[in-house]
Amino acid sequence: MVEHGMTPQSALAAATLNAADLLGLKGQVGEVSPGAYADLIAVSGDPLADVRVLKRVDFVMKGGDVVKRGSREQRRNQDKLIAAKEAWARDGRLLTGRTSRPEEERLPPGQRLVTNWPVLDLGMQPHVAREEWRLTIDGLVENPVTWDWAEFSALPPFEDVSDIHCVTAWSRYDNRWQGVAVRDVLAAVRPKPEATHVMFHGYDGYTTNVALALFADADCLLAHSHDGAPLTREHGGPVRVVIPKYYFWKSAKWLKRIEFMAADKPGFWEVRGYHMVGEPWAEERYSV
Repeated sequence: MVEHGMTPQSALAAATLNAADLLGLKGQVGEVSPGAYADLIAVSGDPLADVRVLKRVDFVMKGGDVVKRGSREQRRNQDKLIAAKEAWARDGRLLTGRTSRPEEERLPPGQRLVTNWPVLDLGMQPHVAREEWRLTIDGLVENPVTWDWAEFSALPPFEDVSDIHCVTAWSRYDNRWQGVAVRDVLAAVRPKPEATHVMFHGYDGYTTNVALALFADADCLLAHSHDGAPLTREHGGPVRVVIPKYYFWKSAKWLKRIEFMAADKPGFWEVRGYHMVGEPWAEERYSV
């Protein structure tokens, strides 16, 4: 429902930019063109001083490759978004200094419960059709593979219900995921004994790291559907990682490659001050 005085565009912006409300911010919500999405970006010196809406950089598939389609201004806006999130890490934003345990408190320290599903990313959303999608699994494995959609779909189906905990302080309970269990992926590729960590690579160029032992948990999966419907583009479809026990930046969207490694290595946000592990009840948001 569009409130009195709001255009459909600003209603879309307000609905998408719910991160501002979640963090208790008051900001300026500008208009976005129909079909565009909004994102939270800090302007001026303080990453929480103001909020405005920016169009996302668009991505398309062309000959099997992801091609960026966006203006120079959009790319500058993406750089501003990344710089703002780096400032959060330097300043320790959202930290409460409190720790807990999941068996004692379902909601981790500093989190707020939501019922919608906020959209947060690097300001870019690759459009990867299922017929173009490929997943490469390589590195320290006995059986490296590159699966297309049909081969991936032929793996045993798996369903799990779990909670989402985002490092930007929102949590969403009881998400029903459908996809392929990590245990079946590991059985297919057979990690070598020296493999201790994995790096996820997204079609948007995003990377993030996780220990193999954590990735192998029984509730981890490569998800293609959420609550019975295919994952939408903004939420990481066709396939995303789901690692429920850790902050959701570890659950990479638009999954393209899983690399098995002999040592830990930081990914995109980890080199920018975010924690190498990211356990919500220990409030491992940042490493700086």
